[in-house]
Amino acid sequence: MTTATTATTAATEQPSATRMTGRQVSALVVLLASQFMMAADFSVLNVALPRVGVDLGFTAGNLQWITTTFALCAAGCTLVFGRVGDYLGRRRIFIAGMAVLAVASLIGGIATSPELLLVARTLQGLATAAVTPAALALLTTAFTEPSLRNKALGLNGVMMSSGFTVGAVLGGVLTDLLSWRWAFFINIPVAIAAIVVVPLVVQESRGESRSRIDLPGALLITVGLFVGIYGITRAGEDGLDTVSVGSMVAALVLLGSFWSVESRSADALVPVQVLRKPEVAFGNLAALFIFGGETALIFFTGLYVQNVLGLSSLVTGLVLVGIGVGQILGGLIGPRVLERVPPRAMLGTALLGQGLFMLPGIWMTAHTGWLVPLIATQFVNAIFSMLAMLSFMVISTSSVDTDMQGMATGMATQSQQVGMAIGIPLLSAVFTASIGHGSVGVAEELSGIHLAIGVAAFAQIAVGVLLWLALRRQPRQQQV
Repeated sequence: MTTATTATTAATEQPSATRMTGRQVSALVVLLASQFMMAADFSVLNVALPRVGVDLGFTAGNLQWITTTFALCAAGCTLVFGRVGDYLGRRRIFIAGMAVLAVASLIGGIATSPELLLVARTLQGLATAAVTPAALALLTTAFTEPSLRNKALGLNGVMMSSGFTVGAVLGGVLTDLLSWRWAFFINIPVAIAAIVVVPLVVQESRGESRSRIDLPGALLITVGLFVGIYGITRAGEDGLDTVSVGSMVAALVLLGSFWSVESRSADALVPVQVLRKPEVAFGNLAALFIFGGETALIFFTGLYVQNVLGLSSLVTGLVLVGIGVGQILGGLIGPRVLERVPPRAMLGTALLGQGLFMLPGIWMTAHTGWLVPLIATQFVNAIFSMLAMLSFMVISTSSVDTDMQGMATGMATQSQQVGMAIGIPLLSAVFTASIGHGSVGVAEELSGIHLAIGVAAFAQIAVGVLLWLALRRQPRQQQV
């Protein structure tokens, strides 16, 4: 074949190489719909929490366990389920997780006691730990060409942000017009539809190499994260005491033991050489700050709008729509940005931008005129947040081969869940240290919000600079 012919052939083949097939489009739609539902479910229930507490008899101090129970299970078990998907099949784990979600949602919808509701939330957390990394692994293995993978992950971010935005508004509507129970019931038909449709349009995906599941590693990482998140949550609520400190120390011992076990195991849950890769290590470190900071920003925005400005929960939901719209825009432009800027460089830059546009929150006043600059800065913050999320996901998964995509996406999802689980408790501890316990006035509460947001913003700025310096060099062209 001549050079001219080769060039002509390459030119004609290039568009098809970067165009999705019909089967890829169908799989993308189904998997993104599931991610949309999971994100919407999270924000729907958050809006409904006060009504749930009143109807089922949760005390004010115990109400947070509706969220914390879910976060503990989701964060503690995600990596294990991601790796199990590599062995048993990611589609199989996805469908099983959806089945558990349907059952859990039914139990939650008919719950008549706090104990039964917490059982439902435990099962929902386990379902999320199975479904989310499986869906991401199915995406990353279905789209191996870099530009298509970036596009698929960008759309995944768009759907999750859209789900959050729709859920924030839908939660108020369902709770006011129907019942908080519909925050659970709405999941059931979607989960059943996914169980029926996914086998028809999504191909099974699993690792080619077969080995034993690393039970000691799975036990150590799961229990370590459970204990650590519990200790941080308790410290955020009640301050440092024997139980919270003991839990965090135990978590450090368990996670240190996990590293030791993984370094010696031939069938490691997470091979140490993967953890040592800068893309994986720094990417997952970034996720803690990306998601922890954004979750805390949403939490303290709610306190500011309702407790400081004295406005309604509906207004709070509308203010938060600005964050959702910003993240949608970030997800749409993200793939194009990453075609021009390497993800390694974009990660630190985007996290730095996320922190800088969170920083204006330290100047908020007790006047409603601050709503306009609040929405504007949070909108830009959300764009940078989504660019950081997309960059983190790309570098965390593209540096790991196909056999380990369940592990890679499980680890990435686990980092997200851990960040979301510990962000609010850690910054709530800062907030509480500022205002103290007991009844406080608007000025004191606003001062505490300023401090908490400031700590989060400066942490993101510092880590953004660290990541930019650490990842600015191009990686070696190899996978593990």
